[in-house]
Amino acid sequence: MNQFFNPDSPIMQFITKITSSVYLNILWFICCLPVFTAGASTTALFYVTLKMAKNEEGNLTRAFFYSFKENFKQSTKIWLILLTLGIAMAFDGYVFYHMRFDNILWTIGTAIFLVALAAYAIVLMYTFPLLARFNNTTKAMFKNSIVIGMRFLLCTAIMAAIYFAMAFIVINVFTPAIIFGEGLCALLCSFLLSNIFRLCEEQTALV
Repeated sequence: MNQFFNPDSPIMQFITKITSSVYLNILWFICCLPVFTAGASTTALFYVTLKMAKNEEGNLTRAFFYSFKENFKQSTKIWLILLTLGIAMAFDGYVFYHMRFDNILWTIGTAIFLVALAAYAIVLMYTFPLLARFNNTTKAMFKNSIVIGMRFLLCTAIMAAIYFAMAFIVINVFTPAIIFGEGLCALLCSFLLSNIFRLCEEQTALV
């Protein structure tokens, strides 16, 4: 029992990280309120959770706002691009859903839309963590998101399942679980992403 309550035990460290993710989720939500700052807020969130995955987090608030300020310009640009594309795709999805036709053109169009939707989801999941970890151009961020997301498909599927499970729980099971929200999702995904990024860095170093 004493071992269980030892601050250095793996269980207590994990509980501490879960608690920290709640605090980060609150920070993330507050900084997302102006909407156009959502990209900078998400980048800052992953900046901290990626450090947490390696036990290098330090002061959470200081690290969060350091990244928020450091990456504000580029992350806002990326977010506005993704937001515009998301709105356009939502409109296209609405049209495809309500204008169903039993012909080959509609089938092909729907297939293309679904592929584009999957690519958009991959970029959305990977771009901000990449920005939190690496310095690169906006074009390269989008390209690398697709390449890494497709290369590590299993991890991509697990990350998508984490987000889906959180949304399902909040909407259908236990609404107060929203207190964990994006903070917990980012933390869980960061355990996967930190390993992916490490592999990418090692292989790049070999080239």
